[in-house]
Amino acid sequence: MREKLLYGLALAGGLLLVRNLYVILLGFENEASQGAIYRIIFFHVPCWFICFSAYALAGGSSILYLWKRKTIFDDLAVSAVEVGVVFTAIGLLTGSIWGRIIWGIWWTWGPRLTWAFICLLIYLGYLMLRRAIEDPTERAKNSAVLCIFAFTSVVITYKAIDWWRTQHPGAVLSFRTGGGNIEPAWEYMLLFNFLALALLSAPIVMIRMRQEKTQREIDGLRRRTHEL
Repeated sequence: MREKLLYGLALAGGLLLVRNLYVILLGFENEASQGAIYRIIFFHVPCWFICFSAYALAGGSSILYLWKRKTIFDDLAVSAVEVGVVFTAIGLLTGSIWGRIIWGIWWTWGPRLTWAFICLLIYLGYLMLRRAIEDPTERAKNSAVLCIFAFTSVVITYKAIDWWRTQHPGAVLSFRTGGGNIEPAWEYMLLFNFLALALLSAPIVMIRMRQEKTQREIDGLRRRTHEL
């Protein structure tokens, strides 16, 4: 049943992504001021949706671990963080490509970009912390505490364009502004691509959770073997 769910989610996500690519590349005309490069928004913005969602899931799982002390929540937290880190990196990369074409620069140390970079570094530090602690209980506890506090960087990154106005575009989606100044068809495509990437991310998280559980069992056997 688990295998069928994994394959089903991956297949659904893949088919939806292919459908979205067809519409994005062939169904939409070039934007008047930006030309064809504007299409990168359909991947740039959903990547941030995914990474923020992954970090929120990791933070919630960390709270549950500290409360319940069940390793499944620790497994879920680290798996979600790994997915979040990947999509954060993709979000920064696509944003840099977009900025190079529109602004003429690859990077600017504006509040939104700076905090996004800090957010990435913090969660990379979370992954490094896990590798530095051998005891599984201590690793899970310390990692959970860091993951909970790390989510503050996500909140600041999300709200940065509201708190500090720079050359980075402001909020354009209707659920953030109450009206939105983006074409409805484009907004729907952003949400469809978010759904596609979410469907593809879910099996990755589930597979990584299984790997974490297996690795923990192997480490337990190794420690017992050394004790004999």
